[in-house]
Amino acid sequence: MHDPRSRLDQRFSDPEASATTWDEAQNVLESAQLSWISTVRPDGRPHVTPLVAVWLDGASYFTTGPDEQKAHNLNENSQVVLTTGCNNWDSGLDVVLEGSAQRVTDMALLERLAKAWRAKWDGSWRFTAQTEGFRHDDGGLALVYQVQPSRVLAFAKGNFSQTSYRFDR
Repeated sequence: MHDPRSRLDQRFSDPEASATTWDEAQNVLESAQLSWISTVRPDGRPHVTPLVAVWLDGASYFTTGPDEQKAHNLNENSQVVLTTGCNNWDSGLDVVLEGSAQRVTDMALLERLAKAWRAKWDGSWRFTAQTEGFRHDDGGLALVYQVQPSRVLAFAKGNFSQTSYRFDR
């Protein structure tokens, strides 16, 4: 993946602020222990829930059970927003990723992702790759989704700035 086009939004940035680099924003996506996903219910109402995600090769990946609300929502509307950062108002960096969630069924990628989940959380998240997704140790199925970003926003706090990134595909 090539670096996206970035732009500092002066309307929401301190006069001396500079744009957050893509490397900084990507680091937040890579290191996040928790993200929040926003999906849209079939009746148009929003649905927001926390989840653990993995950033790999320029995309974000997450799992959900086939009977969970977000899985039902994604069957109708694949558009999602993933949000991560910190709860401080005056320090840190919050990152918002917009894109379309697509099911992952490629075995080679699922095996890489299972290793990535295990490595990121020191073995706490242990999955076995299967063509329909991941199997938990207890046998439960987890569907795996990929979100290639179409747009990312970074909100730096302290020296406040808002940077947007656009991806040409």
